[in-house]
Amino acid sequence: MIQLRNITLRRGTEALLEQVSTRIYPGHKVGLIGPNGSGKSTLLSMLRGELAPDSGEFYLPRDWEIASMAQETPALQRSAEDFILDGDRRLRAAEQELTDAQQSGDGERIALAHSNYEEVGGYSAHARAGELLHGLGFNAEDGQRSVAEFSGGWRVRLSLAQALMSPSDLLLLDEPTNHLDLETVLWLEQWLRRYTGTLIIISHDRDLLDNVIDSVLHIEHRDLNLYSGGYTAFEHQRAEHLARQQAIYEKQQREIAHMQRFIDRFRAKASKARAAQSRIKALERMEKVAPAYADSQFQFRFPPAPQAANPLLTLEGAKLGYSGAVILSEVTRSIAYEDRIGLLGPNGAGKSTLVRALAGEQPLLAGETYRASGLQVGYFAQHQLEQLDCEASPLLHLQRIAPQATPQRLRDFLGSFAFRGDMATSPVGNLSGGEKARLVLALIAWQQPNLLLLDEPTNHLDLEMRHALSLALQDFAGAVVVISHDRRLLAATVDRYWLVANGTVTDFTGDLDDYRDWLTERRREAARENTSTTREKAAGGQSQSSGDGRKAQRRREAEQRAALKPLRERAARLLNEIEQCDQELKEIEQRLADPQLYEQQDGQGRLTALMQQQGALKRQREELEMEWMEAEEEVEQAARKLV
Repeated sequence: MIQLRNITLRRGTEALLEQVSTRIYPGHKVGLIGPNGSGKSTLLSMLRGELAPDSGEFYLPRDWEIASMAQETPALQRSAEDFILDGDRRLRAAEQELTDAQQSGDGERIALAHSNYEEVGGYSAHARAGELLHGLGFNAEDGQRSVAEFSGGWRVRLSLAQALMSPSDLLLLDEPTNHLDLETVLWLEQWLRRYTGTLIIISHDRDLLDNVIDSVLHIEHRDLNLYSGGYTAFEHQRAEHLARQQAIYEKQQREIAHMQRFIDRFRAKASKARAAQSRIKALERMEKVAPAYADSQFQFRFPPAPQAANPLLTLEGAKLGYSGAVILSEVTRSIAYEDRIGLLGPNGAGKSTLVRALAGEQPLLAGETYRASGLQVGYFAQHQLEQLDCEASPLLHLQRIAPQATPQRLRDFLGSFAFRGDMATSPVGNLSGGEKARLVLALIAWQQPNLLLLDEPTNHLDLEMRHALSLALQDFAGAVVVISHDRRLLAATVDRYWLVANGTVTDFTGDLDDYRDWLTERRREAARENTSTTREKAAGGQSQSSGDGRKAQRRREAEQRAALKPLRERAARLLNEIEQCDQELKEIEQRLADPQLYEQQDGQGRLTALMQQQGALKRQREELEMEWMEAEEEVEQAARKLV
């Protein structure tokens, strides 16, 4: 169990956490949330042992193994696979012991070293590292490339893979999805749901939090509050807490006003002076209740989108790629005014390439682009954050594109993006990644686009800013094309999808759940193809030619199909039980969201029972899912024999 007792953490002279206490039990999965700069990453650093609290004490079991991802990975020359394997310290120690034993020539020591190497999973380690690489979007050959060959975002993925490779009792993850696409976020979500240790994760992905965690640790006003349930349950509980606090505050303010009127009226009268003094002392002793308020700093809108001819933009017979290497071909697509399109597709399929071509930042290898008269494009991409002038302020950036506007008007506009006071006039180089992303969005919004092209706009944005962006996009009257790993943003802002896959762009008929199923089937097909290719190579291209051989082959296939049927039935039964669990969990979440639960006299007891039931169902679902995956694997293995 993790225990924090009266912990105070400071950054310089500023207190981030003050006299906080909490407990996290083994096996719990906790979402650590709070405003940017509130101390989330500092708290993780303390748990890693990288800094000590300014006061108080915390306890971690001494035998716990801790794994965490680094935010920066140096340009190392060792291979990506070796870098990931370095995350398993027991494996590396067993490898060194095996090497030393073999050099010693001591047979007994060699035997013990081999036994230890097997016990720590040494013989499957490279396969496990390969699975992590594949799950996080790397190609098969990437494992042998040096870490230095990858860009910063891909090095973050390697750091995440290294953390996941490590056998751990406590896993600490700080914004693991920032540099992932939707496909890899879905994979990571499933991995974290199967993780059996204690998890503390900082994330701004609401869906990931709802699907993975069972409690929320919220930093607010230098305090820690632990809530049961996922992020949605936390929102409901906090809203109820704020409502109760505000009601208590308003009642106390009425009592204070009443006492103050009595004091003011009778303090000067000798007959009432004693009573007045009594009330003065009562006021001084009274523990004041603070007013409740939410922390949302952001509320902005995109200016009205100017009208333009329809369609706004058309690609006809387009071929896209780099230096003659074709990524997408025969792309014929139109974007009309008020279209709201989400781009789906595997990593590396060409989503960003398509958006760059739509933005006019990448020439076509072939085909035509038709742009309507009056088209005004607002394009957001991660490289634009790097192109900001680090010496210039947010105000100066805006003045450069709006020299005729008054400074006050520009300040008012920047204020809606939370650039207020000195922050509006300080150098951009001092801003965080999330603050730079907000500035780029502000610069785009000022230019009144009627077509927004957004490539992962939520990277580095916190939950409040993501919510504000979602509301602004819902209110935007022009066309939107967006790539995002934030499923909540996609579901709230787009009404149809294009699938970028297999070298082309097609309409995707379905929602994000259908897309997840599509990805799962795609992985299965790839596994079947790999198995089939391996079998063909092993067979050396030989084939049976005799009639007796073909009859025997058909008989074996019939027997295998008969054996396959009960396996498929078991997998279908387990999938049905998983869906039943999902339905029961959904019903519990609806009951947890009912405000009456928190108002009724027996609400606390019912809340505790519901949370226990929710926890038991989540554990049951995880066990069923593991059984289902094993059953599916058995089905696939049996099916391979028929290929």
